[in-house]
Amino acid sequence: HSLLPHSTERTKNAVLVNGVILNGPITDSKAGEKFVEDACKIIMEEVIQKAADVTEKVCEWQPPEKLKKLLDLEMRDTGEPHQRLLQLCQDIIRYSVKTNHPRFFNQLYAGIDYYSLVARFITEALNPSVYTYEVSPVFLLVEEAVLKKMIEFIGWKEGDGIFNPGGSVSNMYAMNLARYKYCPDIKERGLSGLPRLVLFTSEECHYSMNKAASFLGIGTQNVYFITTDERGKMIPEELEKQVQRARKEGAAPFLVCATAGTTVLGAFDPLDKIADICERHGLWLHVDASWGGSALMSRKHRKLLHGIHRADSVAWNPHKMLMAGIQCCGLLVKDNSDLLKKCYSAKASYLFQQDKFYDVSYDTGDKSIQCSRRPDAFKFWMTWKALGTTGLEERVNRALALARYLVDEIKKREGFQLLLEPEYANICFWYIPSSLRKTEEGPEFWEKLHQVAPVIKERMMKKGSMMLGYQPHRGKVNFFRQVVISPQVSREDMDFLLDEIDVLGRDL
Repeated sequence: HSLLPHSTERTKNAVLVNGVILNGPITDSKAGEKFVEDACKIIMEEVIQKAADVTEKVCEWQPPEKLKKLLDLEMRDTGEPHQRLLQLCQDIIRYSVKTNHPRFFNQLYAGIDYYSLVARFITEALNPSVYTYEVSPVFLLVEEAVLKKMIEFIGWKEGDGIFNPGGSVSNMYAMNLARYKYCPDIKERGLSGLPRLVLFTSEECHYSMNKAASFLGIGTQNVYFITTDERGKMIPEELEKQVQRARKEGAAPFLVCATAGTTVLGAFDPLDKIADICERHGLWLHVDASWGGSALMSRKHRKLLHGIHRADSVAWNPHKMLMAGIQCCGLLVKDNSDLLKKCYSAKASYLFQQDKFYDVSYDTGDKSIQCSRRPDAFKFWMTWKALGTTGLEERVNRALALARYLVDEIKKREGFQLLLEPEYANICFWYIPSSLRKTEEGPEFWEKLHQVAPVIKERMMKKGSMMLGYQPHRGKVNFFRQVVISPQVSREDMDFLLDEIDVLGRDL
């Protein structure tokens, strides 16, 4: 009865506008809270507690048409009851790939980091957008602190940076920034009066280089690909030749993109020698260390990136090896002249008022091409707080030690053949079924071997035992690429990987 006077009070004061009765909130927050509570239980039981359990399936494979029916994707005129919604939550989890699983080796990210997960829960609940200090005071300061620390690990005295939605976007930012530095007029005048701009990157670079060149109006024909050696590293002498060639053609070279940790082979370009060439020709040096940047955390392995302090900009994704959760991607710039802001600012007067009551230099949103932006740095910050630099270093060292173990096992086992001696966590190898082991390595052998990996992949997906990527690459037939990241991965998982491939493929 205690509610009665209150609700009649509400009705009495109700106002009718455009046929809508306006009186108090219409959402039932108690029911909403109960739904969140029940859904969190499901997440805890079905995702988090099962994450490290190798007896669980990595995926429950369904073909697209069947999955559409299983999930009931139709959105209807009337809402559905909570029990039904909770069942949907269960189904979504059941049919999704478990990237947290210790035997998910398919991409350059994997595993579960409990601290960054909590950080994600917090940001999802708070729903912030990082553009001004008034809306996002905590997350702006967190981003500043994380960028400062990352800059320190690159070896710069000072710098600037921003977190972006993906390494591809960081690479695009860097390309645009290098072009702006080369010809600042472009921001207002556009492309019409420009010479033909040319950039250089290795044959093994990430495909986002081509995408960025096409998106920015530079054109993919003006991306000059530099030959790599047999290990996938850019050959500096070839770079020098191509820069000279571009000059002879009357083009304007402006940028070199080196890669530290290529996607397939995990190769590191020789940054020092490349930096020498950039200095000689006055070119911006960007290092795409999206994958390899995390080796900077390890005193043992940071030599892979020797010379990175000479770069003008660096892309580095803590969501890969350091498991900060997708996505978490920093672009770092060696600059103290506010270049990022000059290049990207649009000075929106409804957001970036200059007469605010606090220090407006904390309103960093104008450094971004986005308006709304997620507080991605917070996930990495939380993990770093929890593990400390030494914990992050141990993670990198452990992953690379496991990779070493797997390489040694592959060398011992019949039917397994390494493509090359890896320098990072990418282990590329062929599995040769016994039917092919006596065959001479001619065209017929390679043609047959090319068909092996796709069949094994299909079988492992349908069984759900693990996930491992394969690809053909630069004239080499289909091979497996195993990537070690997660600290939940054990030596036993490495043994399992090789045993399982043999079980799935020995009859081929």
